[in-house]
Amino acid sequence: MNLSTEWRRLKDVELGELDIKEAGGWPFLLQLFCCLLVAGLTFAGLYWYLAAPKAQELESARQEEARLLRDYRSKAAQAANLPALREQVEALDGRLGVLVGMLPSGPEIPSLIDDISEAAIDNQLTIDAIRLRSPVEQEFYVERPFDIQVRGDYHRIGSFIAAVADLPRIVTQHDFTLEPADDGRLELSMLARTYSYRPPEASADEKEAP
Repeated sequence: MNLSTEWRRLKDVELGELDIKEAGGWPFLLQLFCCLLVAGLTFAGLYWYLAAPKAQELESARQEEARLLRDYRSKAAQAANLPALREQVEALDGRLGVLVGMLPSGPEIPSLIDDISEAAIDNQLTIDAIRLRSPVEQEFYVERPFDIQVRGDYHRIGSFIAAVADLPRIVTQHDFTLEPADDGRLELSMLARTYSYRPPEASADEKEAP
């Protein structure tokens, strides 16, 4: 085959006069070009029809693999820290038990009032009133407020406030008012609050009770 001759034949071809039925008589270079074109289009079609979906599936699988690997590493780290987390939870449970033990239950409120009265008497104060208010129920505890009114000198009142704060049961003190009394001493009025623990289970039972 003479390439120069085939090249001249290709240059002399009139594209408008080509007939597909006479493709066997076309110049060799034109036949080669057409074969390559058909092969390229066929390959592109096969890739689009067969390979492209598989490539997309492969990419999705790679992304899923990366996600699973991240999850595995995260869970492995959590598993490695599990003993330490358990120790922290146990420590928190112990601390919670101590704090709950410092909260009086309902039947212990009168005893707490007696302790406050004794603190006032020990500091030589006159008790004008210690009155319980209605309890206020919250989700996990019951707030039990009460008013305190006592009379005495400044330093003894200060010692009384410190004694109430040091009681083994938790008592918070609010809304202090200190003013002269008719007998020349000072009168202290304040709102105190103590709290009772109210577990969620007990709360649900109380709500369902008639």
